[in-house]
Amino acid sequence: MTNTQNEAMLIDFNNVTVIKDGRPILDSVSLSIAANENIAIIGPNGSGKSSLIKVMTREYYPVADAPELRMNVLGEEIWNIFDLRKQMGIITTDLQNSCLRDSTVLEIVLSGFFSSIGIYDDLFDVTIEMKATAIEILKFLGIGHLAHKKMTKISSGEARKALIARALVHDPKALVLDEPTNSLDMKSVFQFRKTISAIANLGKNIILVTHDLSDIIPEISRVILIKNGKIFADGKKEDILTNENLSALFEIPVTVQKHGEYYAAFC
Repeated sequence: MTNTQNEAMLIDFNNVTVIKDGRPILDSVSLSIAANENIAIIGPNGSGKSSLIKVMTREYYPVADAPELRMNVLGEEIWNIFDLRKQMGIITTDLQNSCLRDSTVLEIVLSGFFSSIGIYDDLFDVTIEMKATAIEILKFLGIGHLAHKKMTKISSGEARKALIARALVHDPKALVLDEPTNSLDMKSVFQFRKTISAIANLGKNIILVTHDLSDIIPEISRVILIKNGKIFADGKKEDILTNENLSALFEIPVTVQKHGEYYAAFC
């Protein structure tokens, strides 16, 4: 692949294998994601979907001597990990749990500029421009009124939006959402989906990791199924989300239904 082609790709992996505790958690995975392409990665627990995200963000590294190994992100093979994470905003339940402390929402959002959890006045130089950017993003997400609330005093749905705001302060190329609606009630899930749709319509790549079909917003056009550390199926959403594919993926009878622009699965 030429450099010009690489620059048009968010992710370009070839033959990526990751070993943990003596076994492959990713097995010879090859995957390309184009710029401005919104995808969902679906798989059962332990399938390797979160591990794949950790390779993208350089938390996990592949077996170095794999033949024809390629692991490019945004056209580059070598990244400073902090620079990379500015380009790929990560939202996970684990990160939210780390942020549930005595910091305000605004402090948590500002900490995104420093790749920290919270702000420490003696270490960080928070500028007027940073504060203006953080407040603008909070308003865009509809939680500007929560700026000075403690993270421990807001709802799970509001905290998830605060994490999105934290991820957006660097204007990243992509948002990576790992099981984003875990622990959210129905209203929060509805509001979260609307928020992610709005961000996708700004031109950000959305990479959604889930086992719940109802998380797949209309702006996602491609679905990747992963099982036992391998790509099980990959293609257009309407071609991949079938009874046959989902039944084979989860190894139980699954019925897929479409409601408007959203999908649901029943077993």
